[in-house]
Amino acid sequence: MAKWFNVGKIVNTQGLRGEVRVISSTDFPEERYKKGSTLYIWKEKSKEPIEVKVASHRTHKTFDLLTFVGYDNINDVEQFKGSFLKVSEDQLGKLAENEYYYHEIIDCKVVSEDGEELGVVTEILSPGANDVWVVKRPNGKEAYIPYIADVVLKVDVANKLVVIYVMEGLLE
Repeated sequence: MAKWFNVGKIVNTQGLRGEVRVISSTDFPEERYKKGSTLYIWKEKSKEPIEVKVASHRTHKTFDLLTFVGYDNINDVEQFKGSFLKVSEDQLGKLAENEYYYHEIIDCKVVSEDGEELGVVTEILSPGANDVWVVKRPNGKEAYIPYIADVVLKVDVANKLVVIYVMEGLLE
């Protein structure tokens, strides 16, 4: 059975020409949303997705705005509000060494070099030059781990394990 991965959620329409407003949840919006890309719209409670081709992509404020080939006006896309945009597993490209998809990192257990369990990655933030991994600590607090070579020493996706160097002040 095919595995599907969310790349965004259609939250509204934009204008009258079939544009939809998307809150993106992909690591690669420029690739996923480029003209000619195939995406799958999963409407709520639907068993089968609707295959669409991206006709245009632009960004506006915090949204990605997309149009799809053959869906040229607001009446065609109104039905997609609240739907998820997904790609199938075979659409996931190979990544370079030390690059990971968010879904591979989330739920990984985080340990220090000496094996102390520090928590679990619950979220990934992309505030700037490098990603920040949000780690839920056993005490319920969150720690913010920058994804940089000095801190993240090893990532074992198969075993859902991340080993980090605990810099002074990192877990405060």
